[in-house]
Amino acid sequence: MSVFSRLAAICAVVILGACAREDLSKPQADIGDFRLGYNIVVAKNAQPVGPSRKAEPAEWEKAIKDEIAKRTGTYQGDKLYHLATGVDAYALAVPGIPVLLAPKSALVITVNVWDDAAGVMINPAPKQFTIIEQLSDKSVVGSGLTMTREEQITGLSEQAARRINAWLVENKAWFTPEEVAKRAEGKAGRKLDASMAPVAPDAAAAPAAKKTGG
Repeated sequence: MSVFSRLAAICAVVILGACAREDLSKPQADIGDFRLGYNIVVAKNAQPVGPSRKAEPAEWEKAIKDEIAKRTGTYQGDKLYHLATGVDAYALAVPGIPVLLAPKSALVITVNVWDDAAGVMINPAPKQFTIIEQLSDKSVVGSGLTMTREEQITGLSEQAARRINAWLVENKAWFTPEEVAKRAEGKAGRKLDASMAPVAPDAAAAPAAKKTGG
C-alpha cells in the first residue's frame, strides 16, 4: 500500500469517528441537586483573532445559550445555580489552502457559577476554556472551505457547552449538601462583584429564577 493510500485510510477512519454525533437523549452524568437558573451569555467584548469571518455578539450569545440549555438545562434538581459565560475571543476559519494551510476555528470563553440562595460564586476562580474545532468530514480540509459561518458558530458552541457541562460534573462536590450548608453560613464561596461575571445579578432587583417542571 502506498503512503498516500495509507494516509487516505487513516483520514477516513478519523473522519468517521469524528462524525459520530452526541446523543442528547441519554441521561446526563449526575451532579447532585442541581437546576439551571439564569443562563447568561455575554459576547459584547468578544474579539476576532487573526483572519476570521465576522460574527455578531447576538449570534454567539444565542448559539451558546441554546447549547447550554440542551445539556446543563436538563437537570431537574431543586436547588438553583446560575451560569455566566463571557465570550472573550473567536476565530471563524476563512477559506485557505486545503490541509496544509487551512486554518482552524476557535473560541475562548470564561465561565462562572453561582449559588442562587447564598448569592456567592462557587468556583474558586473564573474558568477559561479554549475550544478548537473538532475534526470532522467538513473540517478535515478546513472549515473555511466547507462550512458556513453559522455552521462554524454552532459547532464551536456545541463543544463549549459540552466542556462546561463536563467541568460541572468534574466539580460535583460543589453541589453537595455539605458545601451548600457552608455557603449558606458564609463559610464558602465568593461574594459577587462586577469583575467575576459578565453580568453580576442584583438579587434585590431581579427575581430569582423559578423552578419549572417536576
